[in-house]
Amino acid sequence: GPLCIPLSSISTEPTDRPTCVGKGLYSLAQQEECTTCVIMSSDTDEAILFQDDEALHPASERQTSFLTALLAGGYAGTSVDVALFPIDTVKTRLQSPQGFLAAGGFRGIYRGIGAAAAGSAPGAALFFSVYETSKPVVRELQQRHGILGDNPAISHMVAASIGEAAACLVRVPTEVVKASMQTNAAGSQTLSSAIKTIVADKEAKAFLSPVFGGLYRGYGITLFREIPFALIQFPIYERLKKEWAAHQGKEDVSPHQAAACGSAGGAIAAAATCPLDVLKTRLMLGKDKKGVPYKNAMDVG
Repeated sequence: GPLCIPLSSISTEPTDRPTCVGKGLYSLAQQEECTTCVIMSSDTDEAILFQDDEALHPASERQTSFLTALLAGGYAGTSVDVALFPIDTVKTRLQSPQGFLAAGGFRGIYRGIGAAAAGSAPGAALFFSVYETSKPVVRELQQRHGILGDNPAISHMVAASIGEAAACLVRVPTEVVKASMQTNAAGSQTLSSAIKTIVADKEAKAFLSPVFGGLYRGYGITLFREIPFALIQFPIYERLKKEWAAHQGKEDVSPHQAAACGSAGGAIAAAATCPLDVLKTRLMLGKDKKGVPYKNAMDVG
């Protein structure tokens, strides 16, 4: 436990109230007329004198810089998408309207990996950079206006939603091209031919179809799926990391432990949003098994 000694034994100034200033550090007292704080570290058994108000009000979470989030997010996104691509192909073919075998079965499970690799880095980098940048801003607004108390899950959910909305600008075109190639759609033999075929579809029921053709097919339903996914995944992820670190008596978890926390949060979120994911896949493919174009999400069922 913390080592406590009275401030009067070090200073002639009157003692005030004890204040916790961070993990492993415990305030012995705060002087009445200034922010100087004498603390004792339970790790080093040394008394430390702080004259910075930040000692009394440390950040509740470690913040990640924009550049770190950008680079780490891009690297992580590419690694995950490439490593798990065969599973994603099987999932897409199972969700396709023509059925698993007609969409390709287990044949050519790496079709479309070029599109995934090209889009995953910028998409993931955009998400994590926006997420990590938004999180402290939302947290500050939440505390300033007293929104739903001091619950950090709120800032995680709002920041993740903002990140998803930004990332979908890159992610949706990537997903449309990838899904087309994975299901062996007409005109999608190569990456370039798939892009050309999709962009040429000016009649697609998609965002800015006169300009981008069908590249943004399913953009609305993707947001409708990704935002609930993030609202579920990231609070679970952040909470599990916090609890695991506290259980170990550490400030943070190891990378392997963080991966386990992310896997648990992602699995729960994926199960909860699976029906929306099926709608997303089918709208991105654009047509039912008879070749009739989908008009909207209600038309998919």
